Amino acid sequence: MKDIEIKKVTLANIEQLQYIGRQTFIETFSGVNTEDNMSKYLDESFNISRLTSEIQNLNSEFYFAVIDAKVVGYLKINCGDAQTELKNDNTLELERIYVLKEFHGKKVGQILFNRAFQIAEQRKVDYLWLGVWEENHKALKFYMKNGFTDFNKHVFRLGDDVQTDIMMKLQIT
Repeated sequence: MKDIEIKKVTLANIEQLQYIGRQTFIETFSGVNTEDNMSKYLDESFNISRLTSEIQNLNSEFYFAVIDAKVVGYLKINCGDAQTELKNDNTLELERIYVLKEFHGKKVGQILFNRAFQIAEQRKVDYLWLGVWEENHKALKFYMKNGFTDFNKHVFRLGDDVQTDIMMKLQIT
């Protein structure tokens, strides 16, 4: 396996971010959601205007996983008021880790997680937290393997489908 490089995303990378965001979400969830709901969510969450706003938010950061100049996955973290739910100043939200299907099992997700963990340690936050769909068993297993424990649930809307996310956290300090 070639080296996996982690690069911070800037506005110059907006189209790459849109592509990898849409593609990995489709690969992960299109088989278990309706085409209509997927289309609504992708159009809302991965349009250039929204991604630009998220990149420009000082409390959000995106990172690409790159192999041989190809973006194969990405990470999004949030702090402060950019967090989707808790909005605690001393926590860090791991909002997204997605990897192209052809690179599953090649440690890309683990390296992206390690970057999020490293940032959480540097910022001396109390804990790293996330929400993961209760039906995404592969992701749940990954996060439990990395020490996360569940502490609550919340609603996630995918188009007109109301889904349940398990909220998990990993104590840092």
